[in-house]
Amino acid sequence: MAASDSEGRLGEEFFTPGTTSFTEFLAAHRPELLPTRSPFPDGVRAEPGRFPHGTTVLALAYRDGVLIAGDRRATMGNLIAQRDLEKVHPADDHTAVAFAGSVGLALDMVKLFQVELTHFEKIEGIPMTLRAKANRLAGMIRQNLGQAMQGLAVVPLLAGYDPAAPEGRRGRIFSFDVAGGLYEKSDFHADGSGSPYARGALKKLFHPGMDRREAALAALQALYDAADDDSATGGPDINRRIFPIVSVITEDGFERLPEPETEELSREMVEQRRARPDGPGATP
Repeated sequence: MAASDSEGRLGEEFFTPGTTSFTEFLAAHRPELLPTRSPFPDGVRAEPGRFPHGTTVLALAYRDGVLIAGDRRATMGNLIAQRDLEKVHPADDHTAVAFAGSVGLALDMVKLFQVELTHFEKIEGIPMTLRAKANRLAGMIRQNLGQAMQGLAVVPLLAGYDPAAPEGRRGRIFSFDVAGGLYEKSDFHADGSGSPYARGALKKLFHPGMDRREAALAALQALYDAADDDSATGGPDINRRIFPIVSVITEDGFERLPEPETEELSREMVEQRRARPDGPGATP
């Protein structure tokens, strides 16, 4: 990656004490490898509809931690570019990130964020606090502001389990704007083009102390509502057996719900919609 001599030895930069940030290391020695570099000349914007975009992602706190989920559709203008995109990724053992926005750039940013957390832990010997992880991701988004202004925005959603938080509040959720603004959300949040509909569903379905099954069903109901009103969000595809990605983060770490469990819950939710197309009412 970085400079080496003709005998294949690593360059001096690898042996010089420096920052705990891998992103800053790249910026200093190989800035062209950063995903936040601009692919366009100044003043040139990305043509709308020419790059795949991911859409609705959400997170909600529940009894054992936090759940994070996303639909699977990517769109390119009025076309469906991909039906089985994975928008939810583990960042480390107790943190996950989901994204809406430009798919290629978002995937590169997620990979860089994963390396950033691993690099810090190797240098310092301890993991970052959850708040520090959110701040690091906010900084990476801020570096991408130039591309966002050119039409290539990434809007991630960060969720994690924080053992230092009070009992019952250890599942934490952070959202961001395209300029790197950081906002901690209570109970639940959704981002992406279908997020207004998903948040509306979560507002009526969420209640404190939900178990894993209740939280997963609420997330699936919210994504279904988003798909019902937003053409860029994909609902459960029963025929192709493509279902939303649902993951949880607890004291035991990150876990993606097994495909059979997600399929079972999705089919149960779709069957409920046959009797009640507008979805369940507010939780008493």
